Amino acid sequence: MNVKIETLPFSPRHPHLKLDVVRPQGPEPPQGWPVIIWLHGGGWRLQSRTARPDFPKHFAAEGFAMVSIDYRLAPAHPHPAQVHDLRQAIRFLRLHHVDLILDPERIGLWGSSAGGHIAAMTALKGDLKYTDAEAVPTDYRDIPTHVSCVMEGYGPARIEQLLPAYMGAETPQDMPVTTPEQDLLGGAATSPESYDHQLKWAAAASPVHQDAAQAPPFLIMHGTDDCMVPPGQSIALHTHLAQAGRQSTLVLIEGFGHGFLNPGEVAELGPNVRLDNGRLEREPRTDFRIAQSPRNRFELRNLAADHEMILRFFALYLR
Repeated sequence: MNVKIETLPFSPRHPHLKLDVVRPQGPEPPQGWPVIIWLHGGGWRLQSRTARPDFPKHFAAEGFAMVSIDYRLAPAHPHPAQVHDLRQAIRFLRLHHVDLILDPERIGLWGSSAGGHIAAMTALKGDLKYTDAEAVPTDYRDIPTHVSCVMEGYGPARIEQLLPAYMGAETPQDMPVTTPEQDLLGGAATSPESYDHQLKWAAAASPVHQDAAQAPPFLIMHGTDDCMVPPGQSIALHTHLAQAGRQSTLVLIEGFGHGFLNPGEVAELGPNVRLDNGRLEREPRTDFRIAQSPRNRFELRNLAADHEMILRFFALYLR
């Protein structure tokens, strides 16, 4: 499928950030194409908008405009910079929806790993006009950031549980290599007091501690053998959404590890880190377990845990 990729800067305050738009071929719908925004992984520290699935195949060929965005990377830009960037990208797409041939009321999010965390946090704050000392450019201040649905893949949801214990290092030479979660929060704690503050900030940066009363429908996928982000993180997110009375579907894929939404060539965490890249496409009939919140509209009968399931989810809530 031959497609044209349109690359645009979307943040006046951070002009180096860009987004790519891939639109379907064929007659343009009067209201514009429904939109799926992809958020790449990389531990909040690596990668760019180019680390993404095959957009013409997933899902531009099925009538969705696919968008991938850059976001500022940690530790130079700690949380909530990444959420602010996604919120600004949503505002940009809404402001320019006529020129881009997009439907401003049909926007979904699709994120993996760190990108899943950013997608979930943004969706749960979508009813807020401003958030977390957010600096919004003048032309965008009245543009909302809500979305219609979220496909969240193996993202951290309870970050305080993933922080290592404070080791009491006294000098920079003694400090261990920081984890992605520490870098998301600005780096390793340097005192017991700063560690206590970091734990509180980690909770504030976690989807399970956000108000879910207005949450859009979620599809959450996680591998049962994920050693980088334990599946309990996704279970906690699903439980949080279900307890708030929102629509959530949790899919736990037997034996899968981290990174299965990535195509084979994406080195999400660097060239020497092996992940389960491409496995969702290679093994579409793998056993899986599901949990759904009450009154869920997403019908899973006869579906495998694969890209077709993700497509059906977006089709339900965006078409």
